[in-house]
Amino acid sequence: MARILDVIVNSSSGLGASDETHQLLKDEFARYDLTARFHFGKNGGEILQMAIAAANSEAETIAAAGGDGTISGVAAEAYKAGKRFGVIPMGTLNNFSKDLGIPQSIAEAIRVIAEGDTKVIDIAHVNGRHFVNNSSIGLYPRIVKKRVQQQRLGYGKWRAAFWAALRMFRLSPFLKVRIDLDGKTFLRKTPFVFVGNNEYEMELYNIGRRPRLDAGKLSVYFLHRGGRWGIMLLILHTLTGRLRQWRDFEEVLTESVTIQTRRRRLPVAFDGEVDLMQMPLEYRIVPNALEVIVPKEEPV
Repeated sequence: MARILDVIVNSSSGLGASDETHQLLKDEFARYDLTARFHFGKNGGEILQMAIAAANSEAETIAAAGGDGTISGVAAEAYKAGKRFGVIPMGTLNNFSKDLGIPQSIAEAIRVIAEGDTKVIDIAHVNGRHFVNNSSIGLYPRIVKKRVQQQRLGYGKWRAAFWAALRMFRLSPFLKVRIDLDGKTFLRKTPFVFVGNNEYEMELYNIGRRPRLDAGKLSVYFLHRGGRWGIMLLILHTLTGRLRQWRDFEEVLTESVTIQTRRRRLPVAFDGEVDLMQMPLEYRIVPNALEVIVPKEEPV
């Protein structure tokens, strides 16, 4: 009997907006013994409703085709429903798929869904909202917000991000935060707090990759050097691969963390999306949460 799966496609931008891509998706799934039902969403709201409907359907697998934001949102519904999850990377960065070793071509990613193995990985959540990559407050959410404003004015994504970062640098966006984890309290003035689903590597030529997604830990990163000079040093140490050795950069692995600021609400980034959330932020890791389809391991 053919396997049934729902394929949720972000058709609002990038590869997903192309009729050729839509046809390629259909043609590639037709190669295998799969019954693929396609759902094309134009915005986050539509994609969420499609993911919820798929979670309640008879399909045994839900696949997401899009960038990290789309994949994260659909993955959360697959997790809640206890269904297998497939990934078709069609975004700009595709961090989640790269960390899982999933091929970056549409045809090869679909082959993995048809023929690959499954692996159970962790996900994380903050105040009830789930994410598969990372979440942050401070500099990055404000850059994303400004980037979106620039894109609405007609700028490309990368040009918009550059001008957004430049403006945020001029405004010196530093936060006073209280971070509680493992019985310890950190009081810091910092441009950001970054919380990852498992540990990120911070070395030259390998910035932002995760060697594993099933260690059952959140990775918490923050900088405690204030001022614009601290931002410049952050960039310098990142580019030279010496971020871990910098005494003003802190990294902690934990299962839960609480972040409090003086503000009642704060923009929070989740896998490239931004939402306004109530303080405090309660982060938790959810071990062994999501069954995801990954490439078969090559025999040794």
